[in-house]
Amino acid sequence: MINRRKTLALAGVTLAASASLVAWAETDGHPYDKLVEMGYPAPQEGELVHVPPTMADLEAADMKPQTKAVIRRGYDLFTNTQQLRGKNVFNDMNCSSCHLGEGRQPFSAPVWPAAVTLPNFRGKNQHVNNLEERIAGCFAYSMNGTPPAYGSDDMLALSAYHQWLAKGAPVYPDQPIYGRGFPSPERTDELSYTNGEQLFADNCAVCHSEDGSGLYQDGEYVFPATWGDGSNNWGAGIVRTYTAAGFIKNNMPLGQPLSLSDQEAWDIAYYMTQQERPQDPRYTGSVDEVLEKFGPTFHKHSSYGQEREVDGHRLADHANWGEKGEEVKPWNVGQPRFEDLDVE
Repeated sequence: MINRRKTLALAGVTLAASASLVAWAETDGHPYDKLVEMGYPAPQEGELVHVPPTMADLEAADMKPQTKAVIRRGYDLFTNTQQLRGKNVFNDMNCSSCHLGEGRQPFSAPVWPAAVTLPNFRGKNQHVNNLEERIAGCFAYSMNGTPPAYGSDDMLALSAYHQWLAKGAPVYPDQPIYGRGFPSPERTDELSYTNGEQLFADNCAVCHSEDGSGLYQDGEYVFPATWGDGSNNWGAGIVRTYTAAGFIKNNMPLGQPLSLSDQEAWDIAYYMTQQERPQDPRYTGSVDEVLEKFGPTFHKHSSYGQEREVDGHRLADHANWGEKGEEVKPWNVGQPRFEDLDVE
C-alpha cells in the first residue's frame, strides 16, 4: 500500500520526468541546446550529433503502412516489455527502464547507435554481434530472461524500432557519438557503502523502495527493482559500478538529472551493486569458474564474487535464478561465432 506522502512524491517525480524527457526534444533551437542548458556537456567538434525521429515523425513518414505497423509494434515492446513476462522476461524490467525517453534520450544509452555500429566485435561475448544478438543479450541479462528467436516477429519489430530511431545517421561512423551510453562521472578515490545506503534512502527509495524491490501501484508496474529477484541479473551491464554511476549521475533522481555530485552518484552505485540479484547466466556451478573466465574482463568492474564490506557476505555465491527458475535457459548465452575464421 502506498502512503499519501509517497503517492504525492511519486506524482511529482513522474511529472518532472515527463518534462525533462521532452524538454531536450521540443525547443525552437537545436534540441541539444536545451541539454546544455540542463547541464549536460555541449557537443564537441567532430562528434556525431543525431536527433532520433519520434513516433509522430513515423506517422508523417512516406513509408509502407505495413512497415509503420511493425515499427509501432517494436515501440510498444520497447516501452512495455512486461507484456512478454513469463515468456521472454522474468523480472520487472522494460527496455525503457534503462534506456529512458523511449530509447531516444542522450546520456541514457540511446539505442539508435546500435543500429549504425553493428555488426561489430563485442568484448562481453568475444565475437562479432549483429543488432538482433545485441538485443538478445538484453533479454538474457537485463531482463533475466530468454530472448525471442532471431527472425521472429517480436525480434524483427524491436530491430525495426532501433533502426527507425537511427534514420538519417551514418552507418559505421568514424567520429564519436554524442550522448552515447551512460558516461561515468569522475571516479572518486574512496567509495562509501554506508553513505550510499543513506543516499539511496533519501533519493531513490521513494520510487524503488527501501529494499530495492521497485514500485507497483494498483498492481501496475511503475518503477523497476534495483536489486533482488525483480531486477537484472549478475550479468547485466548495469551491475558494473561505473555503469551504474553513469546512469545515476546523468538520469537520477528521475526528473532531476545531474543533481547528485560525482561522489554521491558513485556511492549510490557502489551500494546498489553490492546487493544480491539473480545469478549470471554464465554460471556453471561455481562463482570462481565465472571469475576465471570473466573476472579479467566484465566482472572486474562489478562486485561479483566479492565479500561485502559490511557483513562479509560473498556476493553471487548462490544458485538463485530469480523468477525464471533453473529450467529457463537463455539460449543465446555461450554461443560462439566464426570459430573457423582466422583473425590476424
